[in-house]
Amino acid sequence: MKKVLLLFVFVLFSNLGFSQLGGEDEVYLGGEFIDAKFQSGGIEKFYDYIIQNFDLKTVEKKGQLIFEFTVNENGEIKNIKILRDVGTNSALELIRVLKKAPKWQPASRGGKAVSINLKMPLTFK
Repeated sequence: MKKVLLLFVFVLFSNLGFSQLGGEDEVYLGGEFIDAKFQSGGIEKFYDYIIQNFDLKTVEKKGQLIFEFTVNENGEIKNIKILRDVGTNSALELIRVLKKAPKWQPASRGGKAVSINLKMPLTFK
């Protein structure tokens, strides 16, 4: 009996926590989410763009460069961050390539454009 009562209390409080979402959160969480697209494609198209425009002479050593950026509501790349680099020159080259990238088709939720953060690796062998 105690187990059933404990389970009931747990379910009751967990539902109360979820039911308190409201206001702006309802608008954000409602509707179908459509991911951002780059040149009518996905991440693969963006990797193709990077590979075509990245100067490999700037790579100082093998390894994985990890970067993060925001695709805002206008499809622009903002807030570029290098989380792990393989040398200053390659990090600067990646930033240059990202800054000159064409606009994305922004992500949307419920028909409204939203900004998203993307975190991506780039491996040099």
